[in-house]
Amino acid sequence: MESKGSYRLKDVGVSHLPPGCIVEGAIKDQDAVQLAIKKLVSNLKIKVKGVATSIAGWSVIIKKVDLPQMDEDELAANIEVEAEQYIPFNVEDVNIDFQILGSSSETMDRMEVMLVAAKKEVIDDYANLIKKAGLSPHVVDVDFFALENAFEANYDATESGGVAMVDIGASKMNINVLKNGVSMFNRDASIGGYQITEDIRQRFGLEFEDAEKVKLGLASDRVPLQDLEAIFVSAATNWSTEVKRAIDFFYATYPEETIGQILLSGGSSRLPGLDALFNKDTNIPVAYFNPLANIETDTKIFDQQYLDYIAPQIAVAVGLALRRVGDK
Repeated sequence: MESKGSYRLKDVGVSHLPPGCIVEGAIKDQDAVQLAIKKLVSNLKIKVKGVATSIAGWSVIIKKVDLPQMDEDELAANIEVEAEQYIPFNVEDVNIDFQILGSSSETMDRMEVMLVAAKKEVIDDYANLIKKAGLSPHVVDVDFFALENAFEANYDATESGGVAMVDIGASKMNINVLKNGVSMFNRDASIGGYQITEDIRQRFGLEFEDAEKVKLGLASDRVPLQDLEAIFVSAATNWSTEVKRAIDFFYATYPEETIGQILLSGGSSRLPGLDALFNKDTNIPVAYFNPLANIETDTKIFDQQYLDYIAPQIAVAVGLALRRVGDK
């Protein structure tokens, strides 16, 4: 909630989904997700019906492209023609949006444009799901931009220089490099916390729910600690390798740029020692992203210890909550 030029946290909650409900950004079990949303809205006694949601994964293409100089109206009228060469989908099957970033650094008669294309069928799936849950889809965003929004509201973007935001969820990792609060580079990877749960389940013959409890330390007596640590280390090493690969590619593309900090978010980012491993492999300072750092919270309503723990997990949600209809 926005109040007198600042923001105040009104409600917060998390609902856990059964495995396989959402795979690589695509909804596979509409009924289960719909039920989870309804329960969360009911438990929190939320009256507002307007919803902002976001998508990620294979269905979204984000590219920074170099186009001839033109005004926003002219580009809007010609965006499908200009975008066709950059999108590996039929332009009739996607919704296209853009943001003009400014003149090209190479030549003044061209400009840099952030181009975004999202599969219509995936957007429709999310919108229909929200409607079935009794809510109204007002905004469909992209995870990358929701994280940028949360970053801008809580950090001084003009002083931050190069920041790599790494959001690790259940089945996806988003890597987004910002400079002065604007995305320069982004990458998706289909890896996340479910990888650990699945390894535990397969190695020890557990049901998914029991394996998830072991991962969270709620039933660790069922698995030898040494074996559990080996699974964690394997997953963390894979994630760190992916982040380092992305950063190396960024440096190869932008050799004059530097990344001064990595900010971690997402529910799976809390893996013990992950920040130290990322720091060791990339030689870049690592911290946890706090999307509530500059948002007023009432300690009479919210437990501060719980907010500190959950903050990295709700980074995308906070960015969406800050969105307004018509924002770019």
